[in-house]
Amino acid sequence: MAKQKKSKKETVAEENKKLNKPKPKDPKMPASKKVNGYTAKDIYVLEGLDPVRKRPGMYIGSTGPDGLHHLIWEVVDNAIDEAMAGYAKNISVTLLPRNRIRVVDDGRGIPVEKHAQTKKSALETVMTTLHAGGKFGGESYKVAGGLHGVGVSVVNALSIWLEARVCRDNVQWVQEYSRGKPKGAVKKVGVCKGTGTAVTFEPDAEIFKEIKLEWPRILERMRQQAYLTKSIRITALDQREENGSLHTTHSFYFDGGIKSFVRHLNRYVEPKHEVIFYSEKEADKISVEVALQYVEDLTTREMGFANNIYTPEGGMHITGFRTALTRTLNDYARKNNFIKADEDNFTGDDVREGLTAVVSIKLREAQFEGQTKAKLGNVEARSAVESVFAESFSAYLEEHPQDARAIIEKVSLALKARKAAKAAKETILRKGALDGLTLPGKLADCQSRDPEDSELFLVEGDSAGGSAKSGRDRKFQAILPLRGKILNVERARIDKMLASKEIKNLIIAMGAAIGAEFNEDKLRYHRIIIATDADVDGAHIRTLLLTLFYRYFPVVISKGYLYIATPPLYRIQKGKDAQYAYSEQEKENILKQFEKDAKGKKEAKKIKTETKDSEEINEEGDKIKGIVVQRYKGLGEMNPNQLWDTTMNPEARILKRVIVEDAGAANRIFDILMGAEVAPRKTFIQSQAKSVQNLDV
Repeated sequence: MAKQKKSKKETVAEENKKLNKPKPKDPKMPASKKVNGYTAKDIYVLEGLDPVRKRPGMYIGSTGPDGLHHLIWEVVDNAIDEAMAGYAKNISVTLLPRNRIRVVDDGRGIPVEKHAQTKKSALETVMTTLHAGGKFGGESYKVAGGLHGVGVSVVNALSIWLEARVCRDNVQWVQEYSRGKPKGAVKKVGVCKGTGTAVTFEPDAEIFKEIKLEWPRILERMRQQAYLTKSIRITALDQREENGSLHTTHSFYFDGGIKSFVRHLNRYVEPKHEVIFYSEKEADKISVEVALQYVEDLTTREMGFANNIYTPEGGMHITGFRTALTRTLNDYARKNNFIKADEDNFTGDDVREGLTAVVSIKLREAQFEGQTKAKLGNVEARSAVESVFAESFSAYLEEHPQDARAIIEKVSLALKARKAAKAAKETILRKGALDGLTLPGKLADCQSRDPEDSELFLVEGDSAGGSAKSGRDRKFQAILPLRGKILNVERARIDKMLASKEIKNLIIAMGAAIGAEFNEDKLRYHRIIIATDADVDGAHIRTLLLTLFYRYFPVVISKGYLYIATPPLYRIQKGKDAQYAYSEQEKENILKQFEKDAKGKKEAKKIKTETKDSEEINEEGDKIKGIVVQRYKGLGEMNPNQLWDTTMNPEARILKRVIVEDAGAANRIFDILMGAEVAPRKTFIQSQAKSVQNLDV
């Protein structure tokens, strides 16, 4: 009798029954040996530097430009540690062809003898083992920036090639590696003079999608390190082939240390007092250095360092500094009757307005949050900075009465402005306004109430506003026309800023308040798009708006909500075929394509170029007849359909997201371009004039 074939459903049911059936216990096998196919063989043990290559972001923050440059910082940090320990005087950083970087110091040189624990050369141990180095005990380093001891080994793991050269006892040793693995043993290659270490490496293209080393960023970091270590000279050299014969060399050495650093940071602004405060003292085995100066500005420049490592998110050392600064200035002001008995104390915001300060501490066991060391966590650092700075700054105020008066006047003005600003904000930022009940009359709002779907176009003038309102998709696109140039907030306090009708309309339209009261959850649009004309006035208005957002709505930028529209510069038409060009080069490419398509035309003829006001311009060139080139100067020159097709349609438009890669550099640019000092702005314009494109004169 033929065996009946089981159905697929019956087969599956039997298999499930087998899986669920209890199995006899094996006394030699743990009960958890196999559960749903998850066995011991599924547990992977990453050995050596494999974890770094598997999860590089855990060690260097990202695999983008920041992570790429972090490799350089890690190697330089090791050289700086030698300098802070008193053994190195010179460090060089060289960019070589093929994206290679060499860092050389004249410190003691990494030991090369066999390590008792690993049974390998100490050099190989340091270069290939996480948490191996001279910073975990002993007396080699009293302070060190490379807290985690993973710096150079991580660089090794993320490099396609790395070479370490060491000079010790007049003998030079070398070892090469590839992706963290030695290519051979440590070898003696000759004699040498002095001592030191040279690390040359090439970042791995498998890890970093784009290997683009930024020379200005590297220079700024090296300059910063030279300020922080008074006794060291740092030389930076660019010898990449793509620079041709224009190889550049910069050498940094500063006797004044962080005092010179403060002077450098304030080079584009007017100081309130001439004598820069500086103090250096040790407390609880923590070395504390502080330098500060007040300037004629509304912003704060506060930089904290721990063992020469910049902590952009601050930490305990910055907390201690701020506490002591506020208390000391309040005590001095009350003692000298600058603050009356019935008047309010200065707040932290008052005393930090217009302040430039550098706080640098050196401690034995620095505790950073994360491998990228963005924030210092040592509680003892707070009390050390607070006590040292309070004592020194109190003495400074007593010894420099004129400077003290200038500082107190600056802080008092900030207090008055804060109170005036509070009153102004209470006047315009009413609950009804923020809830959308009294939105500006010029705002053409969208129908959507979901911020993620909604976008606000800031356009220049009523003409562009009319075209944008007619051409938009009213379901999710709102339009706010701005009349003329808004107030330059870089030179105005918040109370004067809030008196500006255009700025007030923008604040109410966004619905999230401003400054300390800013509430991201109430922001009505998650795409705020600056759409100004493609001329000098449009560029100026765009810069004024960027200044406003950078100074008073930084969250809008950091969250990626701010954009710049890119309207076309030209509309080029031949017959029924019309194309848009967003740059001069694109215009030339379109004209060449039209010329290529027009067969049989041998003679070059003139093109009729039209502008909005019908002015005719004849351009000589190798062109063909019948092409009309329209140059757009403003969004108002486009009809609603053209504006939608080119600038507002999400399927076709080009938007540039506004981001801040380097807050310090951004601060300086806003100081130069929008501040009160004319000379720095003139110098900047002269130096950058050759790089300007599409200049409208």
